[in-house]
Amino acid sequence: MVQPAKRHVPINLRQSGDSAARMLISTRIRKSPYWHLSERHGCWAHTVYNHMYHPRAYVPLEEGGLIKEHEHLTRHVTLWNVAVERQIQIKGPDALAFTDLLVTRNLRKKCPVNQGRYVILCDEKGGIVNDPVLLRVAEDEFWLSISDSDVLLWAKGVNYKAGYEVEINEIDVAPVQIQGPKSKQLMRKLLGEKVLDLRYYQLFQTRLKGLEVVISRTGWSGEVGYEIYLYDATIHADELWNAVLEAGEEFNLKVIAPSHIRRLEAGILSYGADMDIETNPFEVGLDWQIDFDKEDFVGKEALWEIRREGVTHKLVGLKMGGKPLTWYNEDFYPVKDGSGEAGVGHVTSAFYSPKLDSNIALAMLPNSHNALGTPLKVVLPKEPEAVSATVVEVPFYDPRKEIPAG
Repeated sequence: MVQPAKRHVPINLRQSGDSAARMLISTRIRKSPYWHLSERHGCWAHTVYNHMYHPRAYVPLEEGGLIKEHEHLTRHVTLWNVAVERQIQIKGPDALAFTDLLVTRNLRKKCPVNQGRYVILCDEKGGIVNDPVLLRVAEDEFWLSISDSDVLLWAKGVNYKAGYEVEINEIDVAPVQIQGPKSKQLMRKLLGEKVLDLRYYQLFQTRLKGLEVVISRTGWSGEVGYEIYLYDATIHADELWNAVLEAGEEFNLKVIAPSHIRRLEAGILSYGADMDIETNPFEVGLDWQIDFDKEDFVGKEALWEIRREGVTHKLVGLKMGGKPLTWYNEDFYPVKDGSGEAGVGHVTSAFYSPKLDSNIALAMLPNSHNALGTPLKVVLPKEPEAVSATVVEVPFYDPRKEIPAG
């Protein structure tokens, strides 16, 4: 098994496949405020994300499965239960100073009130702790809408020594995403013309059917989209959900899972699959996130050193042959050199892309095999032999993000 680099915890590259075992539903993993609503709409597969059950499929396989969900997302409008994006609130007189210490981007220059930003948090060695969407909802208050790692504990630990005057808590705010080309019409019906003034990654605070919400012009789909962050979500989840469903009926709204197919086409990374705490920003194309000109942030010295020395591996895009991949990859698929003899890396995420009519993937590969146009072989499940693959540019589709920005 070829590891991408020296790691404290190696990536498990055994090809063990799927399992017929049932996931135990227990109180050790949290149910989100929208859990029962997802069940009502036919969710039949979950994963665990941020210690919560996370919906991963609604449309039955015999009716088209995830490909059908992708089709609806790209043609109409969809509602996603994304309460697993837990909200970590940083509030207090030093909120700006402390949050600026946590993230690699310069918030003093780039994040006024009612602005969102995609950010990364790194540890002292430059490893990626999390890649949340950051929302600045007040002069003295930031939310980190986190991906799948324990940012609450990390932030509390950092501040235990840093000593900033802030409160750090998870709050009862749970988002849903409205994604797809008809999102603007639906949001206008719910909130009026003002919502159309929102530019990409901007937000505003308002009431929807009497419910206190924050609206952001963001999403995980590469399509036009919004997120609705609901206050006191444990109490008001049904009210928000039903209001969106009622308004969305005329636009052919459908409840689906967050589309890993569409996010992969858009080149959006998934924490835990495409990167983790033993991966640094230079390896996964996130070095544009690092503002070395700001005074200080966690990991700055280590990232300087990584930039000086360079990296040995990078995450790149692959276009692959083989039968269409229509389910989440159960394993990190092995990547071999063009001859199919020597192992060189592994696929981190893979799906069939309806936009490209091809299997596509992200893969961690050494510098000797990650240049554009490099021919490779990938070992895919249910294929009698390794399929041909080529290193291609990422994002695979709409590289300038004209669709979500528009």
